[in-house]
Amino acid sequence: MTRLQLAGLTAATLAAVVTVAPAFVLQDNNQPPAGFTPVFNGKDLAGWHGMPHFDPRELAKMEPAKREAQIAEWTADAKKHWSIKDGALVNDGDGAYLTTDKEYGDMEFYIDYKTVAKADSGIYLRGTPQVQIWDWTPEGGKHNLGADKGSGGLWNNSPGTAGKDPSVLADHPFGEWNRFKISQVGARTSVTLNGKLVVNHAIMENFWDRTAPLFPRGVIQLQTHGGEIQWKNLFIRELSSKEANAVLASHGDEGFTSLFDGKSLDGWAGAVNNYEVADGAIRCKPGTGGVLHTKNEYGNFVARVEFRLPPGGNNGLAIRYAGEGDPAYNGMCELQVLDNDAEQYAKLDARQYHGSAYGMIAAKRGYLRPTGEWNFQEVTVKGSKIKVELNGSVILDGDLADVKELMANSPHPGKDRTKGTFGFAGHGDAVEFRNVKIKSLD
Repeated sequence: MTRLQLAGLTAATLAAVVTVAPAFVLQDNNQPPAGFTPVFNGKDLAGWHGMPHFDPRELAKMEPAKREAQIAEWTADAKKHWSIKDGALVNDGDGAYLTTDKEYGDMEFYIDYKTVAKADSGIYLRGTPQVQIWDWTPEGGKHNLGADKGSGGLWNNSPGTAGKDPSVLADHPFGEWNRFKISQVGARTSVTLNGKLVVNHAIMENFWDRTAPLFPRGVIQLQTHGGEIQWKNLFIRELSSKEANAVLASHGDEGFTSLFDGKSLDGWAGAVNNYEVADGAIRCKPGTGGVLHTKNEYGNFVARVEFRLPPGGNNGLAIRYAGEGDPAYNGMCELQVLDNDAEQYAKLDARQYHGSAYGMIAAKRGYLRPTGEWNFQEVTVKGSKIKVELNGSVILDGDLADVKELMANSPHPGKDRTKGTFGFAGHGDAVEFRNVKIKSLD
């Protein structure tokens, strides 16, 4: 088998898309603002169950009957320690964590909390710890763990990583309500506490397996950790793929140059006759293929592109392409663009699925949007290292210099190239690309 826009938007339009949630006045009646859905109704625990700190993968492995019995046991424990008072969820500091029945992916989430001195709590996102809440005062006794920096950080991230510590102390005094606004697209997580941005578009690590991205979807959990805490005004707005892509495009966009004007193939070379512009996107003509590539060459760079796959779609990103030959071998690599779930691709080598450095390094699977929706991908190339971030989750981060085992023992003479063109490696399917941008790192 062969190998596998926001363009034209004005700044005002982009700002309108990226501002995905209207501001609203603090409420005390658990009534959501327009566009949001309440997660807690202010009256009972409908929509919630109990679950402690427990690996979601292990829960998923259980036989259905055993899993249901386990959840029932946890829920019975939770009901001993959770109550509702004046429209607020109240936990006495013990018991199973209150856990949503529903799983969430990309979203915006508002939640208010009020806690007591020496408390330590947090919010699990996608079943993963956590947005930290704790006593930030010296009397709390946890300054050695970072409590002096305040709440809101992604505390279970690795030391020194972005987002582990909040950028500013924003906690209100004990006895007062605090408000979180949490935005999550893929693993990219932003946290605002009491109107101050404390985590800005940081990658939330997968605590359960740091070699893998954060789960695509998962439950929200309210942690119990030894001190009374109250919660109210829990509102969620799930984001469409269009909104999620706009969030990703709006961060770190300085220094990028557009490679596609949305109207023509000016500036492109190679298989120009096998591609067309349709509805503001570059599209490979069905039944054709070849490499459409830039006229300019690039060494170290970051590229951003949105792509849309038809069912069974197969294409690729040509990285440091020589301008002739097969980009998977004569270029530094071809990054696969593929409908991973298509039946005809069920038995591929792991290094042939979407985002993989074809035949050399396998990408993590499970992070593509449904076929027919636009995906947002960022590729960073530095020396022999290459990183692929798909829809906010890093699915490949490797060094081609370390590759010793090649698929089918096929040599890749171009993998050590230090510069070349960037482009699309068509394989006969009508895969579309838009918002094609690049930033040189040289």
